Amino acid sequence: MLILTLFFLLLCICILTQSSLSLTYAALGLELWFQKMIPTLLPFMILSGIMIRMKLTEKVAMIAYPVIGPVYKVHKNVCYAMLMGFLCGFPMGARVVDDLYLRQMITKREAEYLLTFCNNIGPVYFCSFALPLLKRELILPYLFGMYGIPLLYGLALRYTLFHDLSCSRTESAPSLISCENRSSKLSLGEKLLDEINDSINTSVQSMLILGGYMILFNLLNLVPHILSGQPIKFLSPLLEITGGLGMLQDSLPLYSLIALSFGGLSCIAQTYSCIGNSDLSIGKYMLHKLVLTFCNVLFYLCWFLASPSTFLH
Repeated sequence: MLILTLFFLLLCICILTQSSLSLTYAALGLELWFQKMIPTLLPFMILSGIMIRMKLTEKVAMIAYPVIGPVYKVHKNVCYAMLMGFLCGFPMGARVVDDLYLRQMITKREAEYLLTFCNNIGPVYFCSFALPLLKRELILPYLFGMYGIPLLYGLALRYTLFHDLSCSRTESAPSLISCENRSSKLSLGEKLLDEINDSINTSVQSMLILGGYMILFNLLNLVPHILSGQPIKFLSPLLEITGGLGMLQDSLPLYSLIALSFGGLSCIAQTYSCIGNSDLSIGKYMLHKLVLTFCNVLFYLCWFLASPSTFLH
């Protein structure tokens, strides 16, 4: 606790004495939040919140359930969380899992299983921002590293550590006080408007919190910058991935790809903000995230050994 106190005291001193530099880092976090996170994440947050509240998730999951269901042996709500986690990206995976769990649509055990592999960098972000920034020509190997490995990891866990999960729809323990009495008195149109309003309010509040995390973790770059006299670009992606990648550009592509797999401390903090209202463990999430990062390192090592001429092209 003393070390933490001293660190934040040092950060406050740095902000006061280096106001111009601190403004630069804070503005970077704010700009990334406004330009990257809000347009790509907020619409999905609102729409997913509406679907969960209106209990439409099982119908949406039917798109992929004939493939995912038999392979992973999960029911439709778990399948929906997998779809949203992989297609919409971090921290949408954690947000959807938490929403489903709190509304008793999946069990705690299923929520824990989903958090082990369904909260990764989104494909739109990865393909439109990360890969062009790193100037990579090949696409499929990087897609496999970012998404194929978590899918295989989740499959392996399903038949080992989580072999006890039920394939059929089950109820979780009550963990959210709902307004069933009020909802039952509303017409379908009124209920829809009510849930849209609730979803927008919750999503906007969550986005503001995520923006705060992006500003804070970009601002943490201020301390090593002042102590060393220059930006420590190697450290930046571990604090906040988007700002860190922007600082590194394509100078260390392998390191950047591995950092993308981990997500950075900001991603972990944002995940905690998404699951903090439930009893889901952030510690277990971090453990599995580290295992996935190690698996990613092994993948790139195998690629290098198997085909050094195409490595990181």
